[in-house]
Amino acid sequence: MAVHGMIDLETLDIVPAATILTLGAVKFNPLTNDEPYDELYLKILIDDQDRLGRTTSDKTIEWWATQDPAVMEEAFDQTGAVTVEEALRQINKWAVGVDEIWGQGYGFDITMLEDMYRSIGKPIPWQFWQISDSRTISKRMLKDPRKDMQTDLHNALADAYFQAKSVQIIFKHNGWTK
Repeated sequence: MAVHGMIDLETLDIVPAATILTLGAVKFNPLTNDEPYDELYLKILIDDQDRLGRTTSDKTIEWWATQDPAVMEEAFDQTGAVTVEEALRQINKWAVGVDEIWGQGYGFDITMLEDMYRSIGKPIPWQFWQISDSRTISKRMLKDPRKDMQTDLHNALADAYFQAKSVQIIFKHNGWTK
């Protein structure tokens, strides 16, 4: 069975050193229509990231102000947030057995997460050749499959779920078997 993982972040900037508000991750099999599973949802302490010099941008904060208030409130709420070290420990545990790691766009989710690992001197739990980009394959479709099913836009866990389901649809549409 193929075990793939989809990771999505909500952040306060768009550069690799961005402050990460939330992380959502699911495992899935792109070769089936089975539901994604083994969900991981983390809020990461902003103050802990400040000490590492992670960044925020006024433009991104302004963008957040235009989003659904409930989704914005969830992303910014620090209740239950964990330290950077604890977040990376949980991601490492979640990533065990994952053959391929997906993010929505080159240079965003996975790049930012890898930058966070580097910022505290921890090894990244996957190899560069295990990374795939769901935005690239979605753009090759006549219509992005997420557009017909996604709800809770910009909730990291919901985004990871719908991105994984989209990859499954694209694999099936193209007859991909690996």
